[in-house]
Amino acid sequence: MERAVPHAVPLGQMEVFQALQRLHMTIFSQSVSPCGKFLAAGNNYGQIAIFSLSAALSSEAKEESKNPVVTFQAHDGPVYSMVSTDRHLLSAGDGEVKAWLWAEILKKGCKELWRRQPPYRTSLEVPEINALLLVPKENSLILAGGDCQLHTMDLETGAFTRALRGHTDYIHCLALRERSPEVLSGGEDGAVRLWDLRTAKEVQTIEVYKHEECSRPHNGRWIGCLATDSDWMVCGGGPALTLWHLRSSTPTTIFPMRAPQKHVTFYQDLILSAGQGRCVNQWQLSGELKAQVPGSSPGLLSLSLNQQPAAPECKVLTAAGNSCRVDVFTNLGYRAFSLSF
Repeated sequence: MERAVPHAVPLGQMEVFQALQRLHMTIFSQSVSPCGKFLAAGNNYGQIAIFSLSAALSSEAKEESKNPVVTFQAHDGPVYSMVSTDRHLLSAGDGEVKAWLWAEILKKGCKELWRRQPPYRTSLEVPEINALLLVPKENSLILAGGDCQLHTMDLETGAFTRALRGHTDYIHCLALRERSPEVLSGGEDGAVRLWDLRTAKEVQTIEVYKHEECSRPHNGRWIGCLATDSDWMVCGGGPALTLWHLRSSTPTTIFPMRAPQKHVTFYQDLILSAGQGRCVNQWQLSGELKAQVPGSSPGLLSLSLNQQPAAPECKVLTAAGNSCRVDVFTNLGYRAFSLSF
């Protein structure tokens, strides 16, 4: 369903209300459907919009093809994070995670399949859930956010099986080391912590801001984004965007980017990053800036690479942030068009 318009707003002013909503919209999260043909985007009003990538990319696409197929109210507050399993779209907001069936999600009036709330310390505590991470080998979901803990949920039973404690402030981001059952977390305390899921213990800590070459005190110590590739990690936020060798806890490349970065990912032999500013940045592992591709939003919060093998015709990069638009890049060289809430 659409977000309700306050009763005090006359029907004649509905267009003005909706225009103001779009003007002040922030898109926090994205997730591609299992078939690769649809993209979900979650905003600061608690809405999730479903876009048809296949329709928007078609040679017969029209302007309305760039609008949502359906929009529904998912949470009371912002949709901070989303991930997709082979059947479900999982969305996180303030203090809860919800599941929606992809097979039903395009029907108007789609209802949540279930909702879960991690076991918080007090009933009055409703911290936001900033990050969701799937662990396929365990069939589990890891949630992290404002209570400074990582909560593991069994996707089969819905039960929370453990809580990993070590961060002293908000957790912003998570990443999985796929070759080993280990998870990395980055937070407001300036630390990247590595957790062994077999023992549920912290096995490594990198306090990025304490390394002089990475530190930028005027931006703060917070870690806003991280990604891993085997023995390598890239992270950024207040400190400079930096490539690390995990085994030796050594920073190997400092990327010359002044603006704090909010999302980063490895892609082939490149690193893609985005944050303050309009551009998606393409980096060589050596630290050379290969390209900056401008988008339509003044700041970017999330990047999504659609690499679903079931839909090679929909292989795109999408970028979203401080606007109602989701930029679509059919190759890394330019923005092809924008989807719009």
